[in-house]
Amino acid sequence: MEEQVDYDHRSIMVESGMQIDPRRERFPYCIVWTPLPITSWLIPFIGHIGICREDGVILDFAGPSCVSIDDFAFGAVARYIQINKDKECSISYHSSALKGDQEYQHDDLREALTWDDALEKGIQEFQHRPYNLFTCNCHSFVANNLNRLGFHSGGWNVVNLAVLIFLNGRWVNKTAVLRSHLPFVVVSGIGLVFGGTTYLSLFALLVFLLVGWFLLGTYCFKNLIYL
Repeated sequence: MEEQVDYDHRSIMVESGMQIDPRRERFPYCIVWTPLPITSWLIPFIGHIGICREDGVILDFAGPSCVSIDDFAFGAVARYIQINKDKECSISYHSSALKGDQEYQHDDLREALTWDDALEKGIQEFQHRPYNLFTCNCHSFVANNLNRLGFHSGGWNVVNLAVLIFLNGRWVNKTAVLRSHLPFVVVSGIGLVFGGTTYLSLFALLVFLLVGWFLLGTYCFKNLIYL
């Protein structure tokens, strides 16, 4: 799937009639992504993500017992996915949103009748969660909220969420593309010049270990990674 880029820095009209405004960091009904310092320089498909309220304010799980509101960690948004809540979500009394393989309690779903209500429940839950890059991170927070929202019937986890962003994420502008990929190109170039095949071997090993951990933790040991 080809990557999409919005070259206009000004506000962008979305299907819901509200506006995405990158200058003000407003992304209504969106999942947002930004590269991580150092980590994304080595593996560019890894980044920090958040989910946005109806008014476009970004929420992200940024540290132990810390859900940031309108203060997106690690810099400006580089990519986003807009969600059509009317067509892609099922926030209702009859919602079948899943938390991993377990259904949320019916009482919780009855209370979460709006987009923002569902996100507020996610905030309350993760405000009491320890942060761990490998077991409870920003992807866990967003996946938890997507399941509560009933996005495409739920079943979201850190792996399929990362794939969704990688394949369907829309670039905010050309600068975002450059900011996300240039450090990786520079680091890889230096690594190849001075390390050659040793660098490639270490890079492949790092990717294998990282991807393997999340695949095992998500699909084999289902209580290992929190959702």
